[in-house]
Amino acid sequence: MLKENLKIQLLSRVFSFWIQSLRIDLVLPPDFKPGVLALWHQDLIGCAAAFKKKNVHVLVSQSHDGELFSKSISLLGYQVVRGSDTRGALNVRHLKRALEKGCFVGMAMDGPKGPPLKCKPGTLWLVEKSGAPAWQLRAEYCRFFRLKSWDRMIIPFPFSKIKVFVDYFEPSFKKKNGVK
Repeated sequence: MLKENLKIQLLSRVFSFWIQSLRIDLVLPPDFKPGVLALWHQDLIGCAAAFKKKNVHVLVSQSHDGELFSKSISLLGYQVVRGSDTRGALNVRHLKRALEKGCFVGMAMDGPKGPPLKCKPGTLWLVEKSGAPAWQLRAEYCRFFRLKSWDRMIIPFPFSKIKVFVDYFEPSFKKKNGVK
């Protein structure tokens, strides 16, 4: 167990240094304010680099991979809540409290297991219950490769450029109910 903890500690430091090496161009809308930062799982790394040291509260899976990511982004100033749509879904409520305090919160819309690029109910619930604005993050990468995982995660090369666009996101429950 001690050996595993040391391994996670070392890897998380290396991972956080790598994320800090990425050169980010963040494109924000003029009315940008605290709310839900919604992204696709494939863009976790680029979006984590874009909002480092901004005290964003995020939901991270309780999986083994989530442990490494959680420790890494904690080093970058993120406030981490562990949970997912399958284990610990009630932890989304902690993000709601952070929104009520005027903080940004972040979630992967397609959850920890997918299917990819399909919005799960957690993000929609959070936006609906909090009344906070939802912002969709979209990243464009200069130099990267993709993993052959369920989400086709994008892995940017160290020191590469990433442009992250933030756009207002209108969740589907608002469209169905005619609310704007």
